[in-house]
Amino acid sequence: MEWIKKGLIFNLDGESYWAKNTVLTPTPLLISDKIIRIYASFRDEIGRGRIGYIDVDAENPSIILKVSSKPVLDLGKEGTFDDNGMLLGDLLRDGDQIKMYYIGFQLVNNVKFLAYSGLAISYDNGESFKRYQDTPIMDRTQNAIYIRAIHSIMKENDIYKIWYSVGNGWEIIDEKPYPQYDIRYTESKDGIHFDDNTGIHCIGVQGNEYRIGRPRVIKNHELYEMRYTFDTKDKEYISGYAISENGIDWIRKDESAGLFKSDNGWDSEMLCYPVEIETNFGKYIFYSGNGMGFTGVGYAVLK
Repeated sequence: MEWIKKGLIFNLDGESYWAKNTVLTPTPLLISDKIIRIYASFRDEIGRGRIGYIDVDAENPSIILKVSSKPVLDLGKEGTFDDNGMLLGDLLRDGDQIKMYYIGFQLVNNVKFLAYSGLAISYDNGESFKRYQDTPIMDRTQNAIYIRAIHSIMKENDIYKIWYSVGNGWEIIDEKPYPQYDIRYTESKDGIHFDDNTGIHCIGVQGNEYRIGRPRVIKNHELYEMRYTFDTKDKEYISGYAISENGIDWIRKDESAGLFKSDNGWDSEMLCYPVEIETNFGKYIFYSGNGMGFTGVGYAVLK
């Protein structure tokens, strides 16, 4: 694969109270043949993420058509699992609905945060979303104490296949705590309830890595492909790539990702949260830049 970078297309102007400093986890969805809607977590001045979107031209994604003037999903009720912001996990068209899987953050006293998975549903082609419930659909378990975060969902033969991150510890680097997590797989009959509380381990850290997550899975003919982001103890935030024949047993091929940091500029320190989408005009990858999206969102096209 050879991906050609097309550059930065969007960053926050800081004028909205809810969208001040970072664009995280950009996740594209075709709203029509001509419009790609990139849902993302827009952070406010104290780092709380709300879900908004950017509409771009499907033929030329560097053309911005619209930016949401308000969140399509705001903070949860005080005291709930998503009252301190959220990241976007994945979006799935399911009949006449669009299901949004997201990760809610809650602050607690003795660790940095807790993060579990919620669900919101749109009945108007993605213009608005309503929470399915005020509690997580994927909550903590004995082997997922701090983080249980859905990042990718696929429906095959009426089975919902889910790839998610699990966190059970913290890594102290330069006197700051960072979450440790790896990637797991599970299935569901309805995309809401999960009988398997353990999950199947897919990809873990290696070398001096301490976390690997944000798994984004597509199926290319008979091969599953995953893009993810991992972090090292030297604080190198890097995007990786793996392949699988069954979606469970994965072979890491980070050197074959086809998309890497630039030598300078907005994505020279980080190229993170890459998500691939196929349109009538070609295949694109949208991703966040330096500072986990502080410098904005850009894209690349498959040569």
